[in-house]
Amino acid sequence: MYAAMNAGRYQRQELIKQINREEKTSLLCYVSGLETEIDRNDVIGFVEMLHNIPENSSVDLLLNTYGGDVDACEKLVKLILAKVGTREFRVIVPDLAKSAGTLMALAASTIIMSNASELGMIDPQFLLRDARGNELMYSVTGYLEAYEEHCNALRRTPQDQIALLMLDGFEARTVKKFQGIRDRVRTFAEDMLKRRGAPSSTISQVLMSSTKWKTHGQPILYDDAKQLGLPIEYLAPDDPRWSRYWELYCSLRLQTENGKKIYESAYASQIV
Repeated sequence: MYAAMNAGRYQRQELIKQINREEKTSLLCYVSGLETEIDRNDVIGFVEMLHNIPENSSVDLLLNTYGGDVDACEKLVKLILAKVGTREFRVIVPDLAKSAGTLMALAASTIIMSNASELGMIDPQFLLRDARGNELMYSVTGYLEAYEEHCNALRRTPQDQIALLMLDGFEARTVKKFQGIRDRVRTFAEDMLKRRGAPSSTISQVLMSSTKWKTHGQPILYDDAKQLGLPIEYLAPDDPRWSRYWELYCSLRLQTENGKKIYESAYASQIV
């Protein structure tokens, strides 16, 4: 009865074992629903998935997330890298790895993508109240770029009334806070990119550019990511390897309805 009740889990784990044999790696799966984010609670799920993997092993991460907490993201990445050691760490993006998910992918030696895959800007988003008390989500980079634009206008023309008026809408405390958040994300991104000798400053700057990407959710597809200098391995939709990843992802995604996440490997399985 237990096996019958958990048949879906056993089928997924059998597919994971098959992929592990063929890819000569240990596959971890982190798939979250649309309403969930990367947070500190994810640490338990990742520790469980990594528990049975020997030190200095190649690890793949099948990743689906809209993003979340940068600090939690860094901890998850470092847990994986500590287990990988000198071996290879790859990220598979069947659907989307946005924002902090893209940050996680930057740590990989290879990012496996296909036509349905997308990354996103690493521009942090922050919730603030406006003068009327309404909660609004602000782009940290966009906020700072606007602030610096008005400051530069005022430096050029000290009597610029429009710049003076616009600067009244910025709080010094918020500007300082946002500068710290921006620098935190940029440093983390550059540290991950430096691991493989990539032009870290250039790539991180482009990934944070609100000029290059008009919205935070704008898809960065495999060809865009490759042009940026990211280590993309493209698999066609009908490639047998991609078909296995997609089959596994679809089975995992079905478990993430109603704001749930799933952590699954060949031996561990947890839905929260």
